[in-house]
Formats: sequence, structure tokens, C-alpha cells
Amino acid sequence: MINSIKYKYGILAFGSLIDDPGEEIKELEIDRLDSVTPFKIEFARISSSRGKAPTLVPVKDEAKGRKVKSKIIVMNESTSLNELKSILWRRECHITDKTKGFKRPEKPTSKHVLIGELENFYNVEKVIYTTFLPQKEYENLDPEKLADFALSSILSKAGTDKIDGVRYLLSARESGIETEYSERYIKSLLSKTDTSSLQEAIEKLDRQRENQLI
Repeated sequence: MINSIKYKYGILAFGSLIDDPGEEIKELEIDRLDSVTPFKIEFARISSSRGKAPTLVPVKDEAKGRKVKSKIIVMNESTSLNELKSILWRRECHITDKTKGFKRPEKPTSKHVLIGELENFYNVEKVIYTTFLPQKEYENLDPEKLADFALSSILSKAGTDKIDGVRYLLSARESGIETEYSERYIKSLLSKTDTSSLQEAIEKLDRQRENQLI
């Protein structure tokens, strides 16, 4: 149900932002609204900051994907829209220096974190979200390839830091996010690890990574 309260600013969360928005966003958060993304979402990006883990991103209407459950993180109105964009950009880029802010590049590439904007979405005047240009080198991703990337990421430093693809997938599932690829992606990953749940897979792969370091 759409909330009857009219808010000014919000951040659309459909991935790791739901459970881990970062300190800057937490400090300004005043409410959360249940929502559904206005665009399709899919595991369609390989994130270098997560050990090449698959992550959720908006995709074009003609691409594979689904509109998914999401949250609008409602923000304190004392913050300007431009500052809010910078806060979201810093969180996505893992930047802690608050003097650095978002500025849309003149010639963006798939490496750039971009900020999209929605108007009057679920009774919030302005809602921003992260988006990216497609990665041409990974345009043929499928559930099998996604599982391979996720497994590789958890066996890397990303697994030690608990920001790997398997944990990301588990978090998305626990948030009720179901894309077109989700079930086949999970089944492929469980098959490759000979496990019956994502939590079991995480525990098994964590032990494997730790044994490799001994």
C-alpha cells in the first residue's frame, strides 16, 4: 500500500542497500516504505569491488529481468538533493572522504556509478537510485556463469571481508527479491557446491578459503 504521507527525498534500495546502507545514509534515514521497482532488475553486473561478484542493477525493458520488491529509504529533508546524491555515490564507491561528491561524467562508461532520479514515486517527491551503463564484456551472463562468478568471489578476499557474491545473493533472497535468473542461479550454485542451502554453501566455501590460506 502507498503511504499517505508526502515525503521529500528518498533512496530506492533493491540490493545490498537494504541491509547495509552505510553510516551516512543511516544517520539521515527517517522511515522506510515498501515498494516495487519501476524498472526491471537483474543480476547483470560484475562488481570488481566485491571480488567480481554478480550484483543487481536496473536493466532495459527488452532485457531479461523483473520488477522486484524494494525499499524506499526516506531521508531527512534537511539534506539537499545534490548532497543526497553525493552520499549515495560515496556509499556505492566505498568513499569515506565527505569532501568528494557526485558529478555526472561527460562521457560515462560502464565503470562509472551513475545516479538516476524518479519523481513522485510512492508519494515521495524525489527518489534517487544507482544505475550503470551495461558492461559489454559481461553481456552474455546466465545463471551458470553467475554461479561461477559468485563462487570465485567468495574464495577471494571478498569472502574474507564478507562482501562476496554468495552472501549478496542470500541477502537479496532474504529481502524477497526474485529476478528472472534468481532460482536458476541459486540451483546452479547449490549444485556446484553440493549443498542444500545458501547458508550451507557459505559455511562450506568459507572453510575451503581458509584452508587454502593455511
